[in-house]
Amino acid sequence: MREQGDRTVPRQREAAQEAHRPPAPPSAGPPGGPGGRPGAAGARLRYWFDTTLARSTAALVGWLALACLAVVVPVNALLVWTDRGAPAAVGAKIAAVWRSTGQTLRLGGEVGPPLRVALSVVLALVALFYVSTLVSLISAGITDRLLALRRGRSTVVESGHTVVLGWSEQLRTVVAELVVAHAGRRSGVVVVLADRDPAEMDEELRTDLGDLGRTRLVLRSGRPTDPLALARVSPATAAAVVVLPREDPAEDAEIVKTLLSLRAVVGQERELPVVAAVRDDRYLAAARLAGGPGATVLEVDDVSARLLVQCARRPGLSLVHQELLDYAGDEFHTVRDPALHGLTFRQASAACPESSAVGIVHASGGVTLDPPAALRLADGDGLVVVARDSRSTRPVPVPAPYDPTAVVDRPPARAPRPERVLLLGWNRRARRIADQLARSAPAGSRLDVVAERRAATVTGLRLLEKELGDTLTVTHRPGDPTARDTLEALDLADYHAVIILGPDRRPGHDEPDDRTLVTLLHLRARERESGVRVPVITEMTDDRNRLIAPVAPGADFVVSGKMIGLLMTQISQNPQLASVFEELFAPDGNTIQLLPAAGFVRTGHRAAFATVAEAALRQGACAIGYRSAARSGEPPWHGVRINPHKAYARSWEEDDQVIVVADERFSLPSPPSSLDGEGRESGVADSPSDYF
Repeated sequence: MREQGDRTVPRQREAAQEAHRPPAPPSAGPPGGPGGRPGAAGARLRYWFDTTLARSTAALVGWLALACLAVVVPVNALLVWTDRGAPAAVGAKIAAVWRSTGQTLRLGGEVGPPLRVALSVVLALVALFYVSTLVSLISAGITDRLLALRRGRSTVVESGHTVVLGWSEQLRTVVAELVVAHAGRRSGVVVVLADRDPAEMDEELRTDLGDLGRTRLVLRSGRPTDPLALARVSPATAAAVVVLPREDPAEDAEIVKTLLSLRAVVGQERELPVVAAVRDDRYLAAARLAGGPGATVLEVDDVSARLLVQCARRPGLSLVHQELLDYAGDEFHTVRDPALHGLTFRQASAACPESSAVGIVHASGGVTLDPPAALRLADGDGLVVVARDSRSTRPVPVPAPYDPTAVVDRPPARAPRPERVLLLGWNRRARRIADQLARSAPAGSRLDVVAERRAATVTGLRLLEKELGDTLTVTHRPGDPTARDTLEALDLADYHAVIILGPDRRPGHDEPDDRTLVTLLHLRARERESGVRVPVITEMTDDRNRLIAPVAPGADFVVSGKMIGLLMTQISQNPQLASVFEELFAPDGNTIQLLPAAGFVRTGHRAAFATVAEAALRQGACAIGYRSAARSGEPPWHGVRINPHKAYARSWEEDDQVIVVADERFSLPSPPSSLDGEGRESGVADSPSDYF
């Protein structure tokens, strides 16, 4: 009993241990066999195979060779043994299998003594290694070259090309205008350097621009502030360099660094034609110093503010600016011809039947716009003209005739009336707009600002009160311009013009044009309800939003980014035009104006444009076109025609306008609409809707 009991206790312990033993995991016992042994062996075999593959390239090559032999040798053996012409002896058949296998794997297939076979295999392997290595090197070299080209790291070997530095909203406009400018040439090269992937840049630009014609677009990746990256686009041999502005005024320091890098690459002594733009006036002087004597630096906000004010005073003027700034129609050219030397400006102007003279470019490089008609051109002087192309600027010996009986005397100047302008919205350009209005506003003029009570708005208005004093009365009417009730509280008949501004672009916020479009929609609805139509000038940042904006007669759309791009392109192709545009957009001096045709020629009378040009010269102005009131509602140009042929004759009506370049004081601006004693509009001439 003791022995039996002693044997029973261990068995009970084993049973208890077995009962408390945790169950085996499902993976421990594959269904392939009892106890999981066959499945475990297969898993270990697969694991060993994977480990050998990952060990080295030699192991991978070995397994590949074994796999090939496992297929090639049996197939070759089958071919030899089924061939009726094969030798009967087994050894001969094995030799035939070896030859076929050697030829298949390029191992020579030599037979004979083992040493001979081994040496032939070694030579074949060496040849195979050499060829495969050579192919790999060539493939790797081509791949590296393609990757380098894709990354835009290679050096551009060009001469006379245009270099565009940076990526901003102006890039599409600049490249598109350069394509049009190069249309008359055999070829043109535009090189873009930006800190972006060249493939993405190429896809985006070609999608927006379409066919580039004869222009070749070269894209390179790199920071424009890096001298090494700049050297790759060969700026020293370029015809012009365009430095695009950044989106944020706080990044204007990057423009200064880019200009300094250009001087470091090109050299301090070489005068390089550079066109750049900054947004903050604090960096303007530094950018001009960094660019050197050959650089033209534009101030984006200042030019935009001047254009908005000019369009507010002369509705429809932005159509004229578009025609003069892009290469699709007529633009400014400089003409230097020995036949012009010694002629007066009146004689030289009449000698250009296909162009409109607006000034003299002196031999020293200076420009005089709207000079006295009796001023003679000295040796080396030329003309500044508006023409379709350079072929249209050639002078002729016989001047275009004009009708002296159709010329009228200059009417007496009227006393200017106070201006009342409504500003909807606020951004960093609002103070500049108020300053531009105050420079030539008649006494008693007023500017009402409708904007939310934000810290920047309140601070800006306080500064305006100190700067302007009594020159221009500025009144803040707190409210959200995008709210319908804000606009319903306004009496539109009390204003001569309305300027709509969007907010400054800020990260994480909506696009500025979104609020501008909402404000414009409410304003149009308010006009329909009240029956009052007032000229509206809308500032936009994206030209694509202009296409969906609600338009109406008397509306101007000023796309500041596009305008700056057009200006930069024009100056890059002809640096002498920098002085022309600087004066045209200056607060004082000569500007482009739309004046009544009745002040130059007899209305209801048929006369050639040469007569209008002569009448304008007699009054101290230069006529460059006209606007037909009868066609003011016909898009896309709404009656505006720039630079008609001097022999072109038409009947001039009372409401027609003549487009002239004249001094700002030539005709003090009258309000675009006339208000009766009750404050209601008694008549507003239709102004062309602009698509600029």
